[in-house]
Amino acid sequence: MKPDSLDHHYQSYVHDIHRYLYALCRNHHLAEDLTQETFYRAYLYLEDCREERIKPWLFRVAYNAFIDHTRKARRSVPAQDGYFNSLPHPETTEEVFMRRQRMEALAVSIGRLPEAQRHALLLHDFHGIAYKDASAIMEVSLAQYKILIFRARQKLREEERRNSGHE
Repeated sequence: MKPDSLDHHYQSYVHDIHRYLYALCRNHHLAEDLTQETFYRAYLYLEDCREERIKPWLFRVAYNAFIDHTRKARRSVPAQDGYFNSLPHPETTEEVFMRRQRMEALAVSIGRLPEAQRHALLLHDFHGIAYKDASAIMEVSLAQYKILIFRARQKLREEERRNSGHE
């Protein structure tokens, strides 16, 4: 693949990669940093990727960047975790509030899933990665990937039923 084609792929996939990383880390600023790191690594190793497999390859690079950050973060303790999330948002309409509430509830539900199930669900259901490619990204067999995503969906449905019963 030509290095100058990275700009085209960046424009095509930057939002998908950012949403995926945001769903993994639940921190907007960290997701931006990891997105930047993903495309930096992609630029360095662009010749290793075939053109038709760029999207799964970029998700794999993003996943590795997230894992590397997670490992490094375990060795350090942030001073004020969540400081930027506590700042007021300039938009104050009811629609934005309701959308954020729904997204937060979904994020909490997804966050309660075991890590492997959460990754499987995010790759396929939120980012449209094919089962085969997603299983390759996670480095698990296709059958094991299907089991992970089935169990993740099942747990989300059960939690939705419980929450609906309490309202």
